[in-house]
Amino acid sequence: MPKIPNFPSLLPIEPLTRPLTGSIRPPGSKSITNRALVLAALSSHVHPVRLEGVLFSEDTELMMAALQQLGFGVAANPECEQAEIRAPAGAPIIPVSEADLFCGNSGTTMRFMTAMVSIGQGNYRLDGISRMRERPIENLLEALRQLGVDAVSEHGTGCPPVRVRTTGWRDDVQVRIRGDISSQFISALLLAAPWSGVRVSLYTTGRPVSEPYIRMTLAMLDQFGARVIRDDQKSLPDNTKQPTAFIVSPQQPCGLASYVIEPDATAATYWWAAAAITGGSVTVTGLGPDSLQGDVAFVEILERMGCHVQMGCDSITVQGDKLSGIEVDMNAVSDTVMTLAAVACFAEGSTRIGNVAHIRHKETDRIAALARELGRLGVEVREFEDGLEIRPRPMHGAIVETYNDHRMAMSLALIGLRVPRIVIRNPGCVVKTYPSFFEDLDRLCRPCR
Repeated sequence: MPKIPNFPSLLPIEPLTRPLTGSIRPPGSKSITNRALVLAALSSHVHPVRLEGVLFSEDTELMMAALQQLGFGVAANPECEQAEIRAPAGAPIIPVSEADLFCGNSGTTMRFMTAMVSIGQGNYRLDGISRMRERPIENLLEALRQLGVDAVSEHGTGCPPVRVRTTGWRDDVQVRIRGDISSQFISALLLAAPWSGVRVSLYTTGRPVSEPYIRMTLAMLDQFGARVIRDDQKSLPDNTKQPTAFIVSPQQPCGLASYVIEPDATAATYWWAAAAITGGSVTVTGLGPDSLQGDVAFVEILERMGCHVQMGCDSITVQGDKLSGIEVDMNAVSDTVMTLAAVACFAEGSTRIGNVAHIRHKETDRIAALARELGRLGVEVREFEDGLEIRPRPMHGAIVETYNDHRMAMSLALIGLRVPRIVIRNPGCVVKTYPSFFEDLDRLCRPCR
C-alpha cells in the first residue's frame, strides 16, 4: 500500500499573491475505483482483472482489504496505480463463508460489501468506526430481507454493525427500495444482482438522490458485460406507479481483462473552485464531457456564477471572473456542496443551496458543519433542513474544524487562498479519498505566491 504523508495536527494555508493558474490531473476516482473493485472481484471467477488508474486511499484500501478477507487475491501496485483481482480457482461467488469486515467510515465499502456478501453462502458481519455506526443502512437491509436474506442491524438502530446470514437470493423477486436516502443502496444491489443467479426486479420509491451515481453504476455494469434494463415508466402489479424499475435477469457476465479508471471529478472540483475564488485559470486533464462522473456538472454551476468554462475532449478549464450568488438544487452533485460553499463566500449576493438533506448523514452532518465553520470565519449562514444560504461578509482567519471529514478539509482550505490565517485542524483526514491533496495544492500554488 502507498506511503501515507505525515500531517501536522494544524496546517496553515498560505494565501496567494496573484490568481492561480496551472493544470493538474487528480488521482483516480474513488467512486469508480470502489465500483470497479467489486465488479472485478465478481468477474474474476472467469479470469483475473487488472485495474489501471486505481485510487489508493483510505476508502479504497478498506475495500481491497475486505475483498482479501472474502478470499479474493488482490495484488496492489500503488506506484503504478494498478491492482489485479483474482478469485481462487473453483471457488463459489463469495469464496469464504464467514468473515468479519471492517469498513472504517467508508459508505461505499459498507453498503457495497453488505449487498455483495448477501449473494454468497454463509455468515458475515460488517462494522466501522463510531461515525459509521450512526449512518443509516436499514433501507438496504430491508431490501435484502425481501430477497430472502437474513440481514439485520446488530444493535437494532438501523445502522451498522450489520449481520448477514445468507444462502443466496430468492428467484424472481420484486424488491421495493426507497431512493431518497442514498443512491448507494440502489448501486449496491445493482452491482451484486447480475452475479446472484436469479431474476430480480428492483423498484425505487421516492426521487432517487445523487442520480448521476446510479447512472455511473449502470454504465460500469454495461462495460463489464452485465445487462440491466431500466424502465422509468414501470408499474408494480398492484398498479402502484414507481419512478424507476431495474430488471436484472440471471446471467453470466464475462467481465473484462482490464479496466481503466478515470480521474476523480469530485476532487477536480477543488481545483476549478480555486480558479473561481482567485480569479485564475485551472485546467483539469483526464476529464471531459463523456466522463462517467456526474460531478463534472459542477463547472456548469460555476458558469452560472460568472466563470468561463472551456470543455475539451480530455480536459476542462475554468477561468475565474466576477462571481454572483445563485440559487441551486445540488441533489445530483451533493458531494460538491462544500466546494461550492467555499466559492459562494466570495460572490456578490447570497447563494442558496437546496435539496441536499441527505448529506446530513455523510462523514459528518455536512450542512450543520458548514454553517458552523463558515460562521467562525465571519460569513453569515442560514441553515435549513435541506440546505443552507450563504451571505458573504468580510472574512477573517481562524482555526477551522474538519470533523474528520475529508471534504470539509479540502473545501475550507480553498478559502485560505485569499483569506490570511486560515488554519485547518486535522488535515490528515484527506487520506480518505485524496492523500496527496495538500501536496498538490502546494505544487499548483507555488508559482503564484
